[in-house]
Amino acid sequence: MSESFANQPDESLARQANLGGLEAFDELVRRYQHRLYGFVLQIVQNPADARELTQDAFLRAFRALDQYRPGAAFSAWLFAIARNKAIDHLRSLKRVSDQPRPERPDFDDPSVLLARQEDLSQIWQHARQRLPALHFQALWLRYAEDMDVARVATILGKSRTHVKVLLFRARRTLAAGLGPAPESSAPVARPRTPAGLIGAATNDFCSSRRESAPTL
Repeated sequence: MSESFANQPDESLARQANLGGLEAFDELVRRYQHRLYGFVLQIVQNPADARELTQDAFLRAFRALDQYRPGAAFSAWLFAIARNKAIDHLRSLKRVSDQPRPERPDFDDPSVLLARQEDLSQIWQHARQRLPALHFQALWLRYAEDMDVARVATILGKSRTHVKVLLFRARRTLAAGLGPAPESSAPVARPRTPAGLIGAATNDFCSSRRESAPTL
């Protein structure tokens, strides 16, 4: 992390992150990840759940940066998000029964959109044309190669939170732009595991509870 980011106040970093500065958001994660984890752990009393909920809280914060009011303490806003995540998690545990409710498909997930297309190779061509290289690589590794977020993060040399943000942006870009698959002049190799891509509808990157939870 550059010294210029390290010396900036939270409010400035939040403003830059809201404008697309992932490095600024990474600095906010670096500042608060351990404190936030400790706070969440006190609520859920489970280290693995606390690590995952901490990541969920950061992702929720990123998605809601436009709701953050400059002048208010960023830390208080962030901790409130984490607290709500932890409380919701505890409530969900109390609702667990022998017959859990089926997951609702996420129609904003690219796997659902891509499953509607007849030619996956054209869709990957479309994604390659629309997405920045790093976003495309994250999407390919996550859905075509069916890797978990932790492995994608290792390959790309990014934090898991950073990878989730990349996937979130790629999802939104594709959700906004996917229509009839465009004509492709150069064929693109089909992913080796298309079933993993289509089957990812219930394994959303920001809500999955099945991913491993190593150190943030």
